[in-house]
Amino acid sequence: MTHAMLKGSNIPLDARNVRAVLRWTPGPGIPDVDASALLVGDGGRVRSDADFVFYNQPRHPSGAVRHLAKKRLVEGATDSVEADLAALEPSVDRIVLAASADGGPFGLVRDLCVLLYDAGAPDGEPVALFEVQPETGSETAMICGELYRRGEGWKFRAMGQGYASGLVGLATEFGISVEESEESAPRAAEPRPATPPAPVAVPQPGYGYPPPPSVPPSVPPAYGYPQQRSVVDPGFRLPPQGPQFQPNR
Repeated sequence: MTHAMLKGSNIPLDARNVRAVLRWTPGPGIPDVDASALLVGDGGRVRSDADFVFYNQPRHPSGAVRHLAKKRLVEGATDSVEADLAALEPSVDRIVLAASADGGPFGLVRDLCVLLYDAGAPDGEPVALFEVQPETGSETAMICGELYRRGEGWKFRAMGQGYASGLVGLATEFGISVEESEESAPRAAEPRPATPPAPVAVPQPGYGYPPPPSVPPSVPPAYGYPQQRSVVDPGFRLPPQGPQFQPNR
């Protein structure tokens, strides 16, 4: 049975090896979408840059989380992350499942959803389906959901929290030291718009997660996640996004 989930809802997981699949409808003028995962400790931040699993760092050193190759299927394009929850270190409190758009904001992406599968039953139906809807359309990165510990087990929560600062901004907020490449950095010669764009809507706090120290007091936390900042720390180099599909088998 597939659980059709609403934003903020959660379900318990019986499976200990799961695959989160981002799916969307590609086409001319439609941004490409990349899936990524952040292994987060109980303090709300990663333990090191190695806890960021994405297209250019596709496997966590523990082997418990890995990024899979993109595919083009009849239903649409997909990008996936697989996690062996039983193999995760106890210091990992949750896995943040994120998406980033390359070539435009999520307002241009059609039919974006996240499907959660039991990876031990590859031919089975999804455990959960969450249709991800951007709140303003200007978001370039989204937290689609999270896998998190609850007692001795795990749960999945549907999120849909947006960031206007892209994958770089999202990763930085969780403690990744990112150095933007020349290709992904904004050009200084571009004029600023006369009217600033509308800010990304921020969900209200919940589920008992404390806000990290870097969150300004005037900005309410959302599910314990940090809000976006404009400062990018030097160090970890994030390459430009781009499609890396493999033929459908």
